[in-house]
Amino acid sequence: MVSNTGTAARILVVDDQPANLRVVGMLLSRQGYQVVTADSGPKALEICETEPPDLVLLDMMMPGMDGFQVMEEMRAGAAPPSLPVVFVTAAQDRDLLLRAFDAGAVDYVTKPFLPEELLARVSAHVGLKLTRDRLERVARERQELVNLVAHDLKNPLSSVLFASEMLITGATKPERVPRYMTMIHESATDALGYIRQYLESTGRRDEAATDLSAPLTATIDWLVQRYEYQLEARGIRVNVQRPATDVQVRIDERVLRQVSENLVTNAMKYAPDSELTIAARPGAPGYWQLVVEDRGPGIPAAKQRELFKPFVRLHEGDDGISSGLGLSLAKQIIQQAGGQLWYEDRKNGGARFVIELPQVG
Repeated sequence: MVSNTGTAARILVVDDQPANLRVVGMLLSRQGYQVVTADSGPKALEICETEPPDLVLLDMMMPGMDGFQVMEEMRAGAAPPSLPVVFVTAAQDRDLLLRAFDAGAVDYVTKPFLPEELLARVSAHVGLKLTRDRLERVARERQELVNLVAHDLKNPLSSVLFASEMLITGATKPERVPRYMTMIHESATDALGYIRQYLESTGRRDEAATDLSAPLTATIDWLVQRYEYQLEARGIRVNVQRPATDVQVRIDERVLRQVSENLVTNAMKYAPDSELTIAARPGAPGYWQLVVEDRGPGIPAAKQRELFKPFVRLHEGDDGISSGLGLSLAKQIIQQAGGQLWYEDRKNGGARFVIELPQVG
């Protein structure tokens, strides 16, 4: 049987009799299956741990470690929980067959068996397993897309909320009203742009294209303009260091904004009443860096090892809005563009995040 990925389903046949291994192996191979054999329980467990098959045909009665002992080890963690096992046995005892199901087998075939019966059972259970794998993969991809959309919409919606609250409460100077209106419009436009991007690409990012470029100076200016008032409200002073010339790096401009604003909003959350520096500087030969650093508490050493893992939050007591996905997604995006994202402790306290990307031209 050929799976939906175009590769033959892999069947592990376990039997202590070489003749049985040969007969069953030839029968399955003729149907297009990829066959792996094991003449003992320990060897079968080793195969399941290193290269799990799609189905196991397991002899019930073997010397040393019998089929039930193999099943016990498999269900204890020596094999994936979803791996289907079909017992092959000469036993006709009803209690023994019921014990096989209790042990975790999905089916059984009695010896001597008809080739058509064995092939029908193998086909049915392999089909179920491949279908289940496909559904699980679709569910994972859908959840990844939901996480991605939720994360990327958080920052523009937060900007809309901030600007609208300032306008509604009247706690702003009249000359700032146009800026707040512009902030609402641009943030809403960004949010719709992200949604459109995901609908068109089915949530898949591919930033490795060679014709992409983003200007560092314009990116820094956009960050300052978008978050100037929010940073001010948090008591954060902004220090900007632009490149002397118009440097372009190889990444989509919108994507670089998304990643860098995630770093800015983290600083805004964790380092109030301090100083934030947004700077561009040369990196390794052929690379430039966008640096976001603050004078907040920094990241505890114990957290730094897990900093870029999914669902890890920077500090205890984060609000319920934070998913712990921001830095993990940011690192993936930058790596897809051929760059790197890392963290450094600042001398005299604070956090420094560095985005390094290939220079264009």
